[in-house]
Amino acid sequence: MIQPGYDYTEQTFKDLDLSQAVLKSNSFHECKFERCYFIEAHFQNCRFVNCIFKNCDLSLVQIPNCSFSGARFENSKVIGINWTQAYWSDKTLWDPIEFRKCSLSHSTFLGAALNGIKMRHCEAINVDFRETNLTQADFSSTDLKDSLFLSTNLSGADLRGARNYTIDPGQNTLKGSKFSLPEAMSLLYSMDIEIID
Repeated sequence: MIQPGYDYTEQTFKDLDLSQAVLKSNSFHECKFERCYFIEAHFQNCRFVNCIFKNCDLSLVQIPNCSFSGARFENSKVIGINWTQAYWSDKTLWDPIEFRKCSLSHSTFLGAALNGIKMRHCEAINVDFRETNLTQADFSSTDLKDSLFLSTNLSGADLRGARNYTIDPGQNTLKGSKFSLPEAMSLLYSMDIEIID
């Protein structure tokens, strides 16, 4: 069991069920969480540095004042999370967060500084990325259906293989972004133009 206020380093936690539990002022450095359930848990003032969450369920977790420097989520559910509660650097993430083959649907990153975030092969349906700094982000092969992009900085972002996105080039910064066809055709939909076959 994880004790409030304790620091943990290079430990592996397997098959924990901490649904609706409260973790307060814990610090985890290079720890691994495998097949752990944190559904509706409350993380408060916790630090996760270079931690790995694999095959975990963190749906509806609350994360006020938590930091996730270099955290990696693999094959996990991280649904319905308000990531704006977390602590993000005012400048850039010195070690970006990474999601791989995860479900992040119905979450919000509104206004967060997420430079270099990786969200590969994920399901990110109805996610709020408005006013978010996604410079050099990697969304390759991610489903972005119904996700919101407005005043979002996607400079240098990689959206090759991403699908179902609706991004208005006039309302977002796309300098140096990478897209692939045929999905990139959706960038033209917001323009007042007529496309003739």
